[in-house]
Amino acid sequence: MDYEGDNPELSMSHRCTVKIEVLPHGRDLPLPSYETPGAAGLDLRAAIRERDPLELEPMERLLIPTGLKVAIPRGFEGQIRPRSGTALRTGLTLANSPGTIDSDYRGEVKMLVVNLGTKPVRIERGMRIAQLVICPVARAQLQVVDSLPATRRGAGGFGSTGED
Repeated sequence: MDYEGDNPELSMSHRCTVKIEVLPHGRDLPLPSYETPGAAGLDLRAAIRERDPLELEPMERLLIPTGLKVAIPRGFEGQIRPRSGTALRTGLTLANSPGTIDSDYRGEVKMLVVNLGTKPVRIERGMRIAQLVICPVARAQLQVVDSLPATRRGAGGFGSTGED
């Protein structure tokens, strides 16, 4: 995943190399790519058989393969997120958004898609469904204490900061 020249203002600390293995059922598909110089995500495509498009009914979920395996470096994660245009046009989104790919996972990347629209959606080979965003990960060290420091918000939860 080298985007040299795409965004020259990014410092080297914001770059990493992600090794990618293309599985047999994904070999003729374009590799994930940043579609614009400012894009945060690499588009992921459906690696299903061309002669067997899928029809996803409203509220139906389906696990769709990408035909790819990735080796994300330690200290980073992959987040699989919906594509906004696809969600707007078809109602397709991800049931577990964002899905996380840990740095030690080596299986095929798949997309857990759900149709939130009112009509069936046809999914064809190569359709761009989701995007992969590579993000740094902070590792928390938990510390047990007798009580937490007070804040102005306190224990206020859902809706506690106002209507808008």
